[in-house]
Amino acid sequence: MGTNKKIIIAGPCAIETKAGLFSVVKEIHDKVDVIRGGVWKARTSPNDYAGKGEEALKWINQIQKKYNILFAIEVGTKDHVALALKYNVRIFWIGARTTSNPFAVQEIAETLYNTDTEIWIKNPIFSNLDLWFGAVERVRLNKIRKIKAIHRGFYCESEKTYRNNPRWDLLDKFKLQYPNIPVICDPSHITGDKKLIFNISKKAIQKNINGLMIEVHHNPENALSDKKQQISPKEFNKLLEKLNLK
Repeated sequence: MGTNKKIIIAGPCAIETKAGLFSVVKEIHDKVDVIRGGVWKARTSPNDYAGKGEEALKWINQIQKKYNILFAIEVGTKDHVALALKYNVRIFWIGARTTSNPFAVQEIAETLYNTDTEIWIKNPIFSNLDLWFGAVERVRLNKIRKIKAIHRGFYCESEKTYRNNPRWDLLDKFKLQYPNIPVICDPSHITGDKKLIFNISKKAIQKNINGLMIEVHHNPENALSDKKQQISPKEFNKLLEKLNLK
């Protein structure tokens, strides 16, 4: 378990192999509060790697027991939620595409109705705060008390520096609307480039966010998804040292 002043969440973009996942967790578990990993990946093309599904949930269950640590995954359907609950996963995040779909958010929230689970809600792909607010309210109405928000930036055709425009102004508006909901910044998805992760992380900390979610892969150069924005466990450790979050 991490001892940082901020909540630290880290792990691979997508879970690919048992050996790869366990290798990453072994190296970072004592420096983080929650492990993350993609079980199902909402890929733009059906030909892209889409995750291991239930097989990965079995590995996650083993990791939670072995290291006594919580594991967070993305869910996009009520079936994802139902299956993950069977493997004792208790932290779910709603991805940027899903936040943009009120039908999907409603189904996920209803499936988790009045459960002792935690939901993290990513900002929608496009800069529409009403969708983000609406997703929060749907979750709240289903008596889910543990809610966090994830700031992962917004799609912008004119953006050149980052994969997704941070739009710090929209983050400020979200925090004004929901001052009691912790916000996690996802610099991996904002930047799309591991060389820029430190700068965005530093900016997020200056904005007084509550934590960081960073993609860490055992072999980033050969990752099956988002390899440019993932860092190795060694790079992750150096990043934490440089951020000085103790």
